[in-house]
Amino acid sequence: MEALTLPGRFVRLEPLEPCHTDGLVAAAAEDSSLYQWSAVPQNREATARYIETALTWRRAGTALAFAIVRAENEVVIGSTRFFDMERWAWPQGHARHGNPHPDVCEIGYTWLARSAVRTAANTEAKFLMLTYAFEVWKVLRVCLHTDARNQRSRAAIERIGGQFEGILRAHRMAADFTPRDSARYSICAADWPDAKLRLTHFLNRP
Repeated sequence: MEALTLPGRFVRLEPLEPCHTDGLVAAAAEDSSLYQWSAVPQNREATARYIETALTWRRAGTALAFAIVRAENEVVIGSTRFFDMERWAWPQGHARHGNPHPDVCEIGYTWLARSAVRTAANTEAKFLMLTYAFEVWKVLRVCLHTDARNQRSRAAIERIGGQFEGILRAHRMAADFTPRDSARYSICAADWPDAKLRLTHFLNRP
């Protein structure tokens, strides 16, 4: 799958590569207590494995991972990715038959350095990814999951327009290696105009 770079005013999302290892190690080390509910690599060896897994998924066409880079100083401040990218088996003659892009996808694996929390970084990263998904790929739905215990993440998803769909019990392995209940949210194509206005409003605030 072709790698993407998504530039914004505050951050740039660039394809996650081994050259980002040191930056991610430094970003995660700012405050490891932030990642109670998130699987964030905590040393150089773990970060190298994290990046190699992301590259394997990219080659398989199932995910696109990014380094989040602060635009003003080129510092790596975290990571995020598209994953669970599905292409549906549309019948021949349907308008979406032969579409090379995903029909639906998920955004996740998102984490930020302590210094980037409560800045425009997460909002703009989501704006860039959702804009690309809905306006270039023309996806029908973007899904977002988070640990049901992670109230900060749930509030952030709701803030950008994610619609709560319910709790998936024992959905994934949690960062503490227990079966994780996931809060499931989605933004569908019909929701995107309102969500885009909401995100644009947040980004344009002083």
